[in-house]
Amino acid sequence: MPSQPPIPFAEIRARAYELWDRNHRPEGSEITFWLLAERELRAERAAQAAAEPPSTEQDDEPHGTD
Repeated sequence: MPSQPPIPFAEIRARAYELWDRNHRPEGSEITFWLLAERELRAERAAQAAAEPPSTEQDDEPHGTD
């Protein structure tokens, strides 16, 4: 299983804020929402990666035919 690139800090922060705001802004839950945001973003990226067809290195068109 190939490792995924790291999720940008700003993206996690934005998702954590959305989750916190949607849950009526409870005090003292910063870590909970941060971890939940990371988990959601990783799951979304894994689902996207699974849905994408594997990349191929070869072109379908012949080269050098001018």
